[in-house]
Amino acid sequence: MSLGVRALRRWDDLRMYPAVLPTAAAGALAVGAGGADFTEAWLRNRRLSEHTRAAYRRDIAGWLAWCAARDLEPLRASFLDVNAYGRDLEATVEPRGGRPLTPATVARKLSALSSWYDFLTKLRAVEANPVAGADRPKVARDHSSTVGLTPEEVDALLAAADTDTGPHAARNRAAVALLADLGLRVGELVSLDLSDIGYERGHRSVRFIGKGGKPRRRALTPGTSAALDAYLDIRPGPPEGAVFLTASGARLDRHAVFRLVRRLARQAGIPAWAKLSPHSLRHAFATTARAEGVPLEDVQDAMGHADPRTTRRYDRDRHNLDRDPAYAIWAARARRTAR
Repeated sequence: MSLGVRALRRWDDLRMYPAVLPTAAAGALAVGAGGADFTEAWLRNRRLSEHTRAAYRRDIAGWLAWCAARDLEPLRASFLDVNAYGRDLEATVEPRGGRPLTPATVARKLSALSSWYDFLTKLRAVEANPVAGADRPKVARDHSSTVGLTPEEVDALLAAADTDTGPHAARNRAAVALLADLGLRVGELVSLDLSDIGYERGHRSVRFIGKGGKPRRRALTPGTSAALDAYLDIRPGPPEGAVFLTASGARLDRHAVFRLVRRLARQAGIPAWAKLSPHSLRHAFATTARAEGVPLEDVQDAMGHADPRTTRRYDRDRHNLDRDPAYAIWAARARRTAR
């Protein structure tokens, strides 16, 4: 093992060996060594939610594994290597659903990698960010790849949750109610702790860390509050820590919520159940709120979007389908053939 690799095993040793940074090998960048690697130092340097940190760890781990399989030192990677990695990502099939990764997902992974390399550039561990010159997929701002739901389909899914049975039925009802009525991201949902639930200015409320590490707070609707209280009354485990627990007392994870949404959607008879995700309920929250006349800026604030164009994308998706000229053409043809 080279001096560079040994020296960089501990982040605290970084200041002692500045000269070896440019020749450090991939082993020095391993993910999972707690605070002892570049990745954890990079994450500590940013204000992020735990959900976002976990996603970034997975993104960097994926890149490092790709490099290791090709005997490529990450600190010596070029934009050509990043391009090759991007093409491989585009050909990767999702473990759930069996579909290729969407352009938005690939772009997000490369964005995380670019931020990581920016950090290494500031440390002078690399001369330049190789992602900066790479070819990233174009993501349409006017379209969301999420499969949406109508208000009636959301009602049917909630009704399926209400009639669900089993030891976790109350927990599942509360989780789905939070997704549907507040439009929470799945990471925000599973990160909730009991201390995040309270009362503010006459409202039952919940606080959480949103995307980008921004503190957020939302009001709980009467229905959501009732579902949450019904679960908390029988919630196992200690009177602190995670709100949503598994049978073993561990924090519920995003994959379990993903499976829950699809199972309930299938029970509810929703045609697109096999393509739904927790984000489908967030999508429905936005489109339904706009259809009910809620101002765009209020929906933007509720969803925690920094850019109103992100919120408008959901709205345009709704209008693009509702106003599709194909319906008018079909109706005219039906009138002609009925004569």
